[in-house]
Parts: sequence; C-alpha cells; structure tokens
Amino acid sequence: MEGSRTPLLPSDLPESTSSNNTGSANFHAHGIRGWSGIQGLKKRGHGSRSWIQIDPLGNTSVVELDKATIMRHCSLPARDLRLLDPLFIYPSTILGREKAIVVSLEQIRCIITADEVILMNSLDGCVVQYKSELCKRLQSNKDQSDDLPFEFRALELALELTCSSLDAQVKELAMEIYPVLDELALSINTLNLERVRRLKGHLLAVTQRVQKVRDEIEHLMDDDGDMAEMYLTEKKQRSEGYPLSDLGFQTDTSSMERVGSKSAPVSPVGSISGAQKLQRAFSSIVSSSRPSLMSSSNSGENIEQLEMLLEAYFVVIDHTLSEVLSLKEYIDDTEDLINFKLGNVQNHLIQFELLLTAATFVATIFAAVTAVFGMNFPDSIFDNPSTFSWVLIICGVACGFLYFSFLLYFRYKRIFPL
Repeated sequence: MEGSRTPLLPSDLPESTSSNNTGSANFHAHGIRGWSGIQGLKKRGHGSRSWIQIDPLGNTSVVELDKATIMRHCSLPARDLRLLDPLFIYPSTILGREKAIVVSLEQIRCIITADEVILMNSLDGCVVQYKSELCKRLQSNKDQSDDLPFEFRALELALELTCSSLDAQVKELAMEIYPVLDELALSINTLNLERVRRLKGHLLAVTQRVQKVRDEIEHLMDDDGDMAEMYLTEKKQRSEGYPLSDLGFQTDTSSMERVGSKSAPVSPVGSISGAQKLQRAFSSIVSSSRPSLMSSSNSGENIEQLEMLLEAYFVVIDHTLSEVLSLKEYIDDTEDLINFKLGNVQNHLIQFELLLTAATFVATIFAAVTAVFGMNFPDSIFDNPSTFSWVLIICGVACGFLYFSFLLYFRYKRIFPL
C-alpha cells in the first residue's frame, strides 16, 4: 500500500548524507526513545495488574485485571480506582457505591462486593496478613451462621488490621520518644535536639494518618445514606427478587386482558394499547418505588448494625489518637521546659555581664587616677615618695566602695538575688 512506508535505515542513506546528518539522526533516535517512554507511561495506567480474588468460602486466586474490566465488573468510576493505585498517595478512604465498597486504608487497598473481595496483590505485611486472616475467618465460619454479611466481615477485618497497625506504630514511637525527651531535659545538646526533631516529624506523619482514619469512620457514622449504600448483599437479594414480582404482574395483566376480552367486545388495537399503558404506568411506579422500598425495609436495624461495627473501631482509633495527642503534649511540655532552662541560663549570663560591666567601670576609674599621677609634671606631691602610695590606697577603697554600692543598688532593684 502507498500509505504505509517502510522506515529508512541508516545503511540505506548515502555516505555523504549520513555523515552530514549525524546530529539529526541522533536527535531522531532520542526523539523516538522519548516518545516510546511517553507511550509506556500512558499505557501503564491502562495496563493490567495483579489482584487477589477472595470468595465468600475463603478460596483465593490471583488474577490479572485492568482498570476497564474492574470498572465494568464493579460499576465504579475511574476516580475510585485511582484511590487504589500504588503510584499515587491518597489518605485513607472508605467509599460505598452501588455494587461495591472501595477501601483504601493504609496498605490495604481492595474492592469489596457482595460475592468477592478484589485485593491488590502486594508483598506488604498488612496485605499478606489481611489475605490469610480473611480466608481463615471465612473458612472457619463456613458452617456457622454469622449475623454480619460478607462485605461487612471483609470491611471489619480491614478496619481491625488498620487500627491495630496504627496503634502498634504509636506505641513503638512512644517507647522511643519518652527516653529521648527525658535525656534532652537533662542534657541539652545538638545530638538530642536532632533526635527529637526527627521523632517529632514521624509523630506528625502518624498523627495525620490516625486523624484521617478517625475522620473517615466518623463521616460514615454521621451519614445514614452512605451506611445504607454499603449493604451490598441485601441490595443484591432485593434486586434479584424484583423480576419475580414483575413477572407476576405480567401474568395478572394478561389474565385481566383475557377477562376483559370475554366480558365486552373491544377493538384489538384499543385493548393492546390500554394494556401497554397500564403496564408502563405500573413499571414506572415500581422503578420509582424501588429505592424507597430498599431503604425502608429493615433499614433502621441494618444501619444500626453497621453503625455499631463502625463505632467499635471508632473507639479504638480515638484511643490511639488520644495517645498520639498525649505524646505531642509531652513534647510540647519538654520544649517549654527547655525554653525555661535556656531562659534561666540567659538570665544568669546577663547578670554576670552586669557584674563584669560594673567591675570594668570601677577599674577604669582606678586606672584613670593612676594614669593622671603617672604623668611627668612637676608637683610638690612627688617630693614625698609615700604620698603616691596613699593616693593608690584611697583610690582603691573608693572604687571598692563604689562597686559594693552598685551591688546594693542591684539588690534593691531586684535585678538579681545576691
């Protein structure tokens, strides 16, 4: 075909052309590599990833799924799958959708449906523990009746592992912070200050993570609509039960048509259009009443059930947050103590400087007197050699009296205790 041309290789070009256009060939090669890199980055977002699929019986399988397949299977928008992408850093989030629950809690990132859990495959310890523990619980409760549906058991385990992981991190950080702060309170040096600065940065990051998990659970507890949206098993059972009622209505309408045709002669066109109008009216009524029926039937009991589940882990994460805040307060108290100590040292230095200034002033007066009498000018006072000694003694006593006068004045003004 004319439209498709084979690319020219460097060997196909003339020698003069290839020698003169070396720079352009290199630029072309670099441009192709850059374009292929950009295409690789573009395709990376649409490529398939490894996921762990867990069914209600505890069976697991590793599957390769792309975003489009997951979006069609779980009826999720692309922005929800972006929360599960390990290339992006998003805070902890729990989203209830029509057919799935999107969970992004620390390292546990999964999609929970009424029939399965699609967990992002990772070698992280939390992910491996979540997979093994969930399979263990599902297999142990296989023959037992559990009040919680499948999606809530999976969500409960994610909350449990996240809360326990954050609590363990906070306790480990507390065991490291308290000795460092006590050592800093005793000895203020650069090494201890650097250690406290590093630990304070870690504490700030943990505080933000704990606060986000707590806010997310509190947001779900405050919104009844979001909690009702997370009852996937119940919604699936109700949606599967509606076609039977529609079928029953169709049989009733067909029997009504037969009775009507037997009782009174009507035109065929009129009878068909009337049945269709009645059927359409009833189907519109049923479709409009489905959400209300779903939300009203046992909604209070079910929302209360989920609310009790969330409240239990809200208490746990709130306790963890209180421990983090107590650590932060302890750091602030230590900083205040250090500032008090530094201020006290600074006050002592100012007092010592004041004493030195007063002593320097008195010594300057004594040096000025001796300098005056050390000049070579004729005077009768130099006729007696002991006279200069008396001048020095009187000047020294006067300077000493002046210095002690300064000290009494400082004590009277309470500049520093003596």
